[in-house]
Amino acid sequence: MPANHKATSKTFLNLWGDNAVHEATTFLAGNYVNHQVPDARGGTSDNSLAQWKNLVAGFHEGFSDAKMEVLLQVAEGDYVCSRWRMTARHTGAFENRPPTGRTATWTGIQTDRYEDGKIAESWVDWDKFTWLEGIGAID
Repeated sequence: MPANHKATSKTFLNLWGDNAVHEATTFLAGNYVNHQVPDARGGTSDNSLAQWKNLVAGFHEGFSDAKMEVLLQVAEGDYVCSRWRMTARHTGAFENRPPTGRTATWTGIQTDRYEDGKIAESWVDWDKFTWLEGIGAID
Protein backbone atom coordinates (compact mmCIF):
# COMPACT_ATOMS: atom_id res chain seq x y z
CA MET A 1 0.00 0.00 0.00
CA PRO A 2 1.42 3.38 -0.91
CA ALA A 3 2.17 5.45 2.19
CA ASN A 4 -0.02 8.32 0.99
CA HIS A 5 -3.35 6.41 1.08
CA LYS A 6 -4.06 7.47 4.68
CA ALA A 7 -3.23 11.10 3.86
CA THR A 8 -5.35 10.93 0.70
CA SER A 9 -8.34 9.53 2.60
CA LYS A 10 -7.99 12.26 5.22
CA THR A 11 -7.83 14.98 2.55
CA PHE A 12 -10.84 13.45 0.82
CA LEU A 13 -12.88 13.50 4.04
CA ASN A 14 -11.87 17.11 4.65
CA LEU A 15 -13.63 18.03 1.38
CA TRP A 16 -16.88 17.77 3.36
CA GLY A 17 -15.74 20.53 5.68
CA ASP A 18 -14.00 22.63 3.04
CA ASN A 19 -16.73 22.43 0.37
CA ALA A 20 -13.98 21.76 -2.16
CA VAL A 21 -15.86 19.20 -4.24
CA HIS A 22 -14.06 20.34 -7.38
CA GLU A 23 -10.88 18.80 -5.94
CA ALA A 24 -12.47 15.33 -5.65
CA THR A 25 -11.40 14.19 -9.11
CA THR A 26 -7.80 14.40 -7.92
CA PHE A 27 -8.46 11.52 -5.50
CA LEU A 28 -11.33 9.58 -7.04
CA ALA A 29 -11.55 7.08 -9.87
CA GLY A 30 -13.95 8.00 -12.67
CA ASN A 31 -16.16 5.03 -11.73
CA TYR A 32 -16.16 5.95 -8.01
CA VAL A 33 -19.07 4.64 -5.90
CA ASN A 34 -20.00 6.00 -2.46
CA HIS A 35 -22.16 3.65 -0.38
CA GLN A 36 -24.13 5.48 2.34
CA VAL A 37 -25.57 3.54 5.30
CA PRO A 38 -27.89 5.17 6.16
CA ASP A 39 -28.61 7.69 3.47
CA ALA A 40 -29.72 11.16 4.67
CA ARG A 41 -32.97 10.67 2.69
CA GLY A 42 -33.60 7.26 4.26
CA GLY A 43 -32.59 3.73 3.39
CA THR A 44 -29.18 3.20 1.85
CA SER A 45 -27.60 4.53 -1.34
CA ASP A 46 -24.89 3.81 -3.87
CA ASN A 47 -23.82 7.20 -5.23
CA SER A 48 -21.81 7.67 -8.41
CA LEU A 49 -19.13 10.37 -8.49
CA ALA A 50 -21.63 12.88 -9.90
CA GLN A 51 -24.24 11.95 -7.28
CA TRP A 52 -21.64 12.22 -4.50
CA LYS A 53 -20.69 15.72 -5.69
CA ASN A 54 -24.38 16.72 -5.64
CA LEU A 55 -24.73 15.32 -2.11
CA VAL A 56 -21.78 17.37 -0.84
CA ALA A 57 -23.00 20.50 -2.64
CA GLY A 58 -26.48 20.03 -1.13
CA PHE A 59 -24.96 19.55 2.31
CA HIS A 60 -23.15 22.88 2.00
CA GLU A 61 -26.36 24.61 0.91
CA GLY A 62 -27.98 23.39 4.13
CA PHE A 63 -25.07 23.63 6.56
CA SER A 64 -22.45 26.24 7.35
CA ASP A 65 -19.45 26.35 9.66
CA ALA A 66 -18.74 22.71 8.77
CA LYS A 67 -15.74 21.13 10.40
CA MET A 68 -14.54 17.61 9.66
CA GLU A 69 -12.12 15.98 12.08
CA VAL A 70 -10.46 12.63 11.38
CA LEU A 71 -10.13 10.87 14.74
CA LEU A 72 -8.44 7.59 13.77
CA GLN A 73 -7.21 5.80 10.66
CA VAL A 74 -6.29 2.18 10.04
CA ALA A 75 -4.87 0.91 6.74
CA GLU A 76 -4.67 -2.62 5.39
CA GLY A 77 -3.68 -3.42 1.81
CA ASP A 78 -5.79 -1.30 -0.55
CA TYR A 79 -8.17 -0.17 2.21
CA VAL A 80 -8.15 2.80 4.60
CA CYS A 81 -10.71 3.02 7.38
CA SER A 82 -11.23 6.46 8.95
CA ARG A 83 -13.27 7.32 12.03
CA TRP A 84 -14.44 10.94 11.86
CA ARG A 85 -16.46 13.62 13.62
CA MET A 86 -18.41 16.34 11.82
CA THR A 87 -19.78 19.55 13.31
CA ALA A 88 -21.98 21.90 11.27
CA ARG A 89 -24.70 24.51 11.74
CA HIS A 90 -28.05 23.88 10.00
CA THR A 91 -28.60 27.23 8.24
CA GLY A 92 -30.40 26.20 5.05
CA ALA A 93 -32.77 23.55 3.73
CA PHE A 94 -31.26 20.09 3.33
CA GLU A 95 -33.09 16.95 2.20
CA ASN A 96 -36.48 18.65 2.69
CA ARG A 97 -35.61 19.69 6.25
CA PRO A 98 -36.01 23.43 6.90
CA PRO A 99 -33.12 25.18 8.65
CA THR A 100 -33.14 25.17 12.44
CA GLY A 101 -30.02 27.24 13.09
CA ARG A 102 -28.83 24.51 15.45
CA THR A 103 -25.31 23.12 15.49
CA ALA A 104 -25.01 19.34 15.35
CA THR A 105 -22.06 17.06 15.94
CA TRP A 106 -22.08 13.44 14.75
CA THR A 107 -19.60 10.69 14.01
CA GLY A 108 -19.06 8.08 11.35
CA ILE A 109 -16.70 5.62 9.78
CA GLN A 110 -15.61 5.63 6.15
CA THR A 111 -13.72 2.80 4.49
CA ASP A 112 -12.02 3.66 1.19
CA ARG A 113 -10.87 1.08 -1.34
CA TYR A 114 -7.99 2.10 -3.60
CA GLU A 115 -7.45 1.00 -7.17
CA ASP A 116 -4.59 2.24 -9.34
CA GLY A 117 -3.75 4.93 -6.76
CA LYS A 118 -7.25 6.44 -6.56
CA ILE A 119 -10.25 5.83 -4.34
CA ALA A 120 -12.59 3.57 -6.30
CA GLU A 121 -15.19 2.92 -3.62
CA SER A 122 -16.16 4.19 -0.15
CA TRP A 123 -18.48 2.73 2.47
CA VAL A 124 -19.84 5.31 4.90
CA ASP A 125 -21.61 4.32 8.11
CA TRP A 126 -22.64 7.37 10.16
CA ASP A 127 -24.74 8.24 13.20
CA LYS A 128 -27.89 9.61 11.58
CA PHE A 129 -29.83 9.58 14.85
CA THR A 130 -27.39 11.97 16.55
CA TRP A 131 -27.38 14.19 13.44
CA LEU A 132 -31.21 14.38 13.41
CA GLU A 133 -31.29 15.01 17.14
CA GLY A 134 -28.65 17.72 16.79
CA ILE A 135 -30.55 19.65 14.13
CA GLY A 136 -33.77 19.37 16.13
CA ALA A 137 -35.58 16.98 13.79
CA ILE A 138 -36.25 14.54 16.66
CA ASP A 139 -36.31 14.76 20.45
